Amino acid sequence: MRKRIIIVFSLLLGSVAAALAQTGKLTVTITNLRSNNGTVLASLYKSADGFPTESKKAVKQTSAKIAGGKATLVFEGVPAGTYAVSVMHDENDDKKMETNWMGIPKEGTAASNDAKGKFGPPKFEDAKFKTNGTDTGIAIKMWYF
Repeated sequence: MRKRIIIVFSLLLGSVAAALAQTGKLTVTITNLRSNNGTVLASLYKSADGFPTESKKAVKQTSAKIAGGKATLVFEGVPAGTYAVSVMHDENDDKKMETNWMGIPKEGTAASNDAKGKFGPPKFEDAKFKTNGTDTGIAIKMWYF
């Protein structure tokens, strides 16, 4: 009996560990880009900490070239959970957001769920979505001020 309990317990632990270790690919399709110049940069956040402007606090980052006013970004190895994506159209490929004297972006910005901020950047709560650790795809429209 004791041996049977140990075997069942081991199987349960193995199943839980496998479920926790499962990761998927997150594919993000960006549309509405005003030109094919530059690169689209994206950051994946697990919490509101740093979202959407502090890319160093993101759990993953990626980039993609633009073709035909679209870009496809892929984040590999994304575990199940709640996330938000922040995107920037770096038209001059300098790896930073160009802003005017008031701090308003001159280059395109976007967030998952097409979340937009009111008098500032979008909130994590408005941009968050869930993935179950399998391959997931989302679409985001770039917008410009």
